[in-house]
Amino acid sequence: MRMRQFVFVAEELQPAADEICDVLGLKTCYQDPGVGHFGLENYLIPINGNLIEVVAPKEDGTTAGRYLERRGGPGGYMVITQCEDAVAERERIAAMGIRIVWQTDDDECQATHFHPGDVPGAILSIDTMRPGENWHAENAHWRWAGPNWEKDIKTDVSQALTAIEFQGDDPIALANKWADVLNCPLTIHEVPEVALDNMKLRFVKAEDDRGVGISAIDILPQNRAAILAAADKRGKKLSDDQIELCGVKVNLI
Repeated sequence: MRMRQFVFVAEELQPAADEICDVLGLKTCYQDPGVGHFGLENYLIPINGNLIEVVAPKEDGTTAGRYLERRGGPGGYMVITQCEDAVAERERIAAMGIRIVWQTDDDECQATHFHPGDVPGAILSIDTMRPGENWHAENAHWRWAGPNWEKDIKTDVSQALTAIEFQGDDPIALANKWADVLNCPLTIHEVPEVALDNMKLRFVKAEDDRGVGISAIDILPQNRAAILAAADKRGKKLSDDQIELCGVKVNLI
């Protein structure tokens, strides 16, 4: 199971995408018209072989809009993984009693969104792209990023997304749920961690009143000074090791 796409949700799309790209030294590659099905608009932003997505509601009554209200503003919204056989994973997870909220199956892609009430903290999607033999490759085919996303990869400021942090009242129970659903190993050192093939999901005690959800991500910088300077200019620098983007703390590791 490989982490492939991390999704922010914001009230307004363009300012959020501009902030992420400016501070992390990245570039948008695509707007997916398919997210209009969910009442959203988006930008995709490559960070090496993975993607950051930012979405915003463009109509009333969306799941994303309710999420913004429930958590009191922008934040982390979805975790999208890639695997060899998403249909087999769907069947395994559904047998655990986890509800499916959306799925698609065609010759190019199989994908499933699972109910965040059953997998708390974010909307989890498990996807497979065809042909899928090279799904472990850094720049493996990824429909959601558009046809030519690789040309917009920039690594001179930010090298990689390496971890996602979830907060909740019971981090161990939350970690166990994600480990079971993803069928990935759980370890407990200072905090519980679930190991995907290319990054970690970390689980911590909530220290604010926003409830269960994504509290932070880890970014491996290539040019820490540039990130900090851009964040400071926007009032987003928290320390020499941490900034904030779109309601999420970003640890520079």
